[in-house]
Amino acid sequence: MTSAKVSSVPGLSGLLASETTIYVLKRLLQAIVTLFLASVLCFAIIQLAPGDFLDTFKSNPKISAQRLEELKRQFGLDKSVFEQYWFWLWGIVSRLDFGLSFAYQRPVASLLWERVPATLLLAISSLIVTWAIAIPLGILAAVKQNRLADRILQVLSYAGQGFPSFITALLLLFFAQSTSPLFPVGGMISIDHADLSPLGKILDIGWHMILPTLALSITSFAGLQRIMRGELLDVLRQDYIQTARAKGLPENRVIYVHALRNAINPLITLLGFEFSSLLSGAFITENFFNWPGLGRLTWQAVINQDLYLVMASLMIGAVMLILGNLLADLLLKAADPRIRLEDLN
Repeated sequence: MTSAKVSSVPGLSGLLASETTIYVLKRLLQAIVTLFLASVLCFAIIQLAPGDFLDTFKSNPKISAQRLEELKRQFGLDKSVFEQYWFWLWGIVSRLDFGLSFAYQRPVASLLWERVPATLLLAISSLIVTWAIAIPLGILAAVKQNRLADRILQVLSYAGQGFPSFITALLLLFFAQSTSPLFPVGGMISIDHADLSPLGKILDIGWHMILPTLALSITSFAGLQRIMRGELLDVLRQDYIQTARAKGLPENRVIYVHALRNAINPLITLLGFEFSSLLSGAFITENFFNWPGLGRLTWQAVINQDLYLVMASLMIGAVMLILGNLLADLLLKAADPRIRLEDLN
């Protein structure tokens, strides 16, 4: 028993002293400082906006000035900006309390817990679709450089990047209405969703995800495909690729084993930014397709000037950006062991 404990200590100490563990801990400590500064900036920007949540009640003659003062005290709007921020921050640090939503009269954490899964489902599915389409087409465009396939893909990528996400969403909505009932116009589930089998519920959600996922993927796909093409063309011009071809290696092996492994690294570093941009893109897409996610909730919170709900939504975006960048660095290290994590700072 004692020997087992002793033998486990070196393994634990080795794990704690590993480069990856030290890097992750360092990045998490940096993330705490980053989130604090981001929260201060977001809170200040929100406070600079004219008015507050109670402006919607002031125009109602049925609500007296005394009632308005009671609501102001109830929501903490009678305190100074610094006191409001301090109470909000202390609530998070001491008991993970993100405050109370003014409009919904519910804890912000419960509202976010309901909406975040829908947004993550849409963002992750869009990320998978984007990479699954953009990488092969980028490889095809590089291999067929200046040929018909490459020129067609360049036109498609320029067209995709030229369309803002809200234009793409509008066109897809028009397509859904024109082809109804082939595609649902909006929402995440059908009316009879509760009566479906477990497999039927999954298929129903997947059916509703098709158009929102495409709306998120088209712009991202166009940019990623062009980057993949450019990176692979640069690698294919390197001397070691010419040497591999001179040795008689099959072209597929040269491209997919030697060239692609080095060309994919810059794209992995974009993964974190790609993920956070999808979350911001969902802000628009969810409103057009009536998708019950974080973007739609945030939009409504901004309109209502629901202070703590807006703050929590912005913080989730910052957390996703930090986690996405950390994941991208770890994937880059896994794809190319020669890279040192400390050089990625």
